[in-house]
Amino acid sequence: MAAYHVVLIHFPIALWIVSSLAIAIRVVNDGPLGQAMDRALPVFLVLGVILGAAAYLAGIMIWPWETLSSTPMGRNHMLTASWSLSFFTLLTAIRLLHGDRIWHGLSRWVMLLLAGIGVVLVGVTGTLGGHLIGNYTEVGEVLRSLGWEIYTTYYVPDMTLIVIAIVSVLLIVIGFIGRGRSTA
Repeated sequence: MAAYHVVLIHFPIALWIVSSLAIAIRVVNDGPLGQAMDRALPVFLVLGVILGAAAYLAGIMIWPWETLSSTPMGRNHMLTASWSLSFFTLLTAIRLLHGDRIWHGLSRWVMLLLAGIGVVLVGVTGTLGGHLIGNYTEVGEVLRSLGWEIYTTYYVPDMTLIVIAIVSVLLIVIGFIGRGRSTA
């Protein structure tokens, strides 16, 4: 039964990574390629969220909470999986609600930043999930060097909290600057 989750999760990961690439291309290219990426982006995002929700539900149906919560890595995997699904659901809503306007002014750079954050979230989530089933990667070593011992730590490291705080303040400032420019 666990194989279903492992197979399912590859689809939203691929769609979210391609969505992030499409955002990056659209940010730097207003031409035909950028326009094509923008037309495909809502489809990629919506499919990614639907399949991400399916994989998430499969994961929590297959492994009981008692099993997942019995190890720091299991808890961290559930935490980052929840963040990833929530993050890309929010990114999808932003793109659908704002349409083409999202690519004007500072908001295009906010989208690029959000795409980068999403790639990191999905990468960490996938790394933890891979470690849980015995597929080890070097990303675990990178996380360890950043202060996150993935086998024993059940918390978000201080450096990660600092980065989250800095990015949050930056996004708020960019939002106010963009809001001021749009009313002028």
